Amino acid sequence: MALADESGYESVICVKPEVHVYKIPPRATNRGYRAADWKLDEPAWTGRMKIISIGKLAYIKLEDKNSGELFAQAPVEQYPGCVVEAVTDSSRYFVVRIEDGSGRHAFIGLGFADRGDSFDFNVALQDHFKWVKQEGELAKEEASQSTAPKLDLGFKEGQTIKISIGNIKKKDPGAKSRPMGSGLLLPPPMAKGAVLVSLPGGQQSPPPPYSNTASLLDFGGRVPAAQPTADLWGDFTAAGASSSQDTAKGWVQF
Repeated sequence: MALADESGYESVICVKPEVHVYKIPPRATNRGYRAADWKLDEPAWTGRMKIISIGKLAYIKLEDKNSGELFAQAPVEQYPGCVVEAVTDSSRYFVVRIEDGSGRHAFIGLGFADRGDSFDFNVALQDHFKWVKQEGELAKEEASQSTAPKLDLGFKEGQTIKISIGNIKKKDPGAKSRPMGSGLLLPPPMAKGAVLVSLPGGQQSPPPPYSNTASLLDFGGRVPAAQPTADLWGDFTAAGASSSQDTAKGWVQF
């Protein structure tokens, strides 16, 4: 059995500053140990407990509070198991199988003054061996994947593939491309009878597209009245012709 003094990386998973160790009588029946059979008011030793992990193993180490001298240790290969066993009448006491490194072992009683400390002790061991189980399952999966034949997706020599891509229109080589516009607008059509106006430099300016300028100002308003004809002014002109001549004569005489 490997012990904690072997070389390797140690990880501390639980520390309790005060625990009690008891001498326990031999198990009388197969029903388990009872803490009531121990002398709980007379512990054989009191000190510090520490749980460390080295690889897959966990070690329960009992040390002196002040000097840190090792009192006893118990290598744990699995939990629950024969190394750590809970009593039947209390959650604060356990039976631990300790070893001295030479093959000799003994069973002692381990007690905690507080239930919270005993709970932490129990959970620390459970979590460690749960991790060990998960690591073993991952190792098995990796081993099975490494032995499985690998899928070869590479092309063999001389092998070709054909890719069909749909919904792509081919360009007709005989179709003429549409010319791009220059961006200039054509001038409006010339009005009938319009005259071009010459500009300096020999250029000609087209007249406005409409022959009647008044129609550009017509926004749907009233229709302009018709211009009076020359006949409407005939009588007025005849009647005032004589007066106009007299007036003219008067101006000459003056």
